[in-house]
Amino acid sequence: MTLVIDAARPDDSARLGPLLLRAWLQTYPNPEVGIDEEWIRERRGSSATEEGIARWREFIEAANKSPDSLFCRVVRSGAEVVGVLCGRRGDGVSLGPMYVLSHVQGQGLGSRMMTDFFTWAGAGTVSLWVTEYNESAVLFYQHHGFTTTGERELWQGRLPDLRMTREVEAGIDHT
Repeated sequence: MTLVIDAARPDDSARLGPLLLRAWLQTYPNPEVGIDEEWIRERRGSSATEEGIARWREFIEAANKSPDSLFCRVVRSGAEVVGVLCGRRGDGVSLGPMYVLSHVQGQGLGSRMMTDFFTWAGAGTVSLWVTEYNESAVLFYQHHGFTTTGERELWQGRLPDLRMTREVEAGIDHT
């Protein structure tokens, strides 16, 4: 299986909504906090609808027109999109969403996408939200220099998220 990291194209939008829903269904079910397949589908299922796909198309088109403001890379396995990393500039740089489907994890794709993202982000603070009980993601981000800030939120009143940040110094590769 050949995996390629590439800039997202507008026609990827039809694959990204379903990818995100699939990634959520693989990652977030947790009976202890009341998150099951139904809860996920109610909150994230719209990403795989025509409306969700249209939002992805708009984001990708905007990223292609304003690459200094928006970032979006996908991982392709043939015609299938199996990973994504996006980000944006505003008050600082935000990373997210970032997902790699479970069947292609452990091959260095996440680290390769992070390298591309940090090159795009340049010097400064990068921030993200990560689900507290997603230990592999927390460890991945820590491995890439992120630390928790102590800030927490319950997304949709249930999903416990942590804020993480990383300072990127100009001209230094911290990946």
